[in-house]
Amino acid sequence: MDRRNGCSKSEVNFVVYFIVVLFGIGSWVAVNGMWVELPILVPNLPEGWKLPSYLTVIIQLANVGPLLVIVSYLCCKDKLNEKAMIYIILIIGTVACVLLAFFWKETSDVFGEDHSVALFVLDFFLSVVDCTSSVLFLPFMALFHVKYMTALYIGEGLSGLLPSLVALGQGVGKVTCQNVSVTNQTTNISNYHIKPVYQNPSFPVEYFCFFLCGMMLVCGLAFTLLNYLPYCKKEHISRKITTGNEMYELKGKDESQMKGHSKSIGPATMALYLSLIAVINSLTNGVLSGIQSYSCIPYGNDAYHLTVTISKIANPVVCFLAFLLPVSSAIAITIFVTMGTGISAYIILMASQSPTPWMYDEPAGPPLMISAWVIMGSLMTFSKVSIASILRQEGKAALLWCGVVTQLGSLIGAILSYILVNVMTFI
Repeated sequence: MDRRNGCSKSEVNFVVYFIVVLFGIGSWVAVNGMWVELPILVPNLPEGWKLPSYLTVIIQLANVGPLLVIVSYLCCKDKLNEKAMIYIILIIGTVACVLLAFFWKETSDVFGEDHSVALFVLDFFLSVVDCTSSVLFLPFMALFHVKYMTALYIGEGLSGLLPSLVALGQGVGKVTCQNVSVTNQTTNISNYHIKPVYQNPSFPVEYFCFFLCGMMLVCGLAFTLLNYLPYCKKEHISRKITTGNEMYELKGKDESQMKGHSKSIGPATMALYLSLIAVINSLTNGVLSGIQSYSCIPYGNDAYHLTVTISKIANPVVCFLAFLLPVSSAIAITIFVTMGTGISAYIILMASQSPTPWMYDEPAGPPLMISAWVIMGSLMTFSKVSIASILRQEGKAALLWCGVVTQLGSLIGAILSYILVNVMTFI
């Protein structure tokens, strides 16, 4: 047995592992789904290409959800019914997806202009669900052995990949250019310009919303199985295990409380890990996500689409790699994050030089940019999963703070991205 992780790979039940993956898919599938559907939403809504900026603000406002959970933890402590709260957010997410299918294109007059009010309200509830999952799903995993933490992150990675694959089959992003003439009535002179023409999707937005609803239902079913199916309950750590000649009953408490079983990390190391989590999420969920198009599109649309696609595929793969090759060294993890931060600096620098970044017109330019994004994302994902697995051994409180710092880092990164792009015009 791996004394530090509490179980060896051979002790992992892969059926339960797969169910945890399905549970993790519900973490960010709704918000990710909305983003990949934008190329179809934009031509049909009054906001046009301003729609992403509206959604970005809504997602940040949705952090009120995690804030309320944190306050509830502080006020209620052990009396907080986490299972009930998870069911509540899953029900909200499922209902919002269904309503979105019927009302996504409904508009309302706001100060004399048409706006997609129904879409904004429903997207807010979906964002609340996904943001709140960070501070509910992680603490819930304290119920399972540390090895199952990677399954949750694999599911989170798939929450971005699966909607992208479905959107790809739908035909998202298929555009043709058409030469359109406009005649000036005064001079009778025709001017020609290129106009993008969006092809009709293979199936409508409504079907895509029902797909998202289905993913939320799958997440809810997986959560129910993890809680109540005897086959899954066998993997709860609230069972008696023997270490040497002594018997300990965990009952969901820290594995570090078992004498001679594992060593608790100190406050300084805990602060280091939480700081690294903040840096990772500030960059990946905030700063870099806001400038991805600036850094990639100068190298061509193919480079941009390959970057997005390969990164989404690499995410769950790297999470599974963290399961096969776990790393528990603070030094190694810090080195990985430092390397990822260095590559992030290169990406930001290239974005600041858009539309003519270094090597933009050379054959080596696109592969270099694609590699930078994939390697950076892989390093950050591997580090994030490794830290979460370590914090899992410190108990539910550590996982809660991991979720809090995740959202806080993402918020800070989004604000920095907005300032760099819209205020300082650095990019």
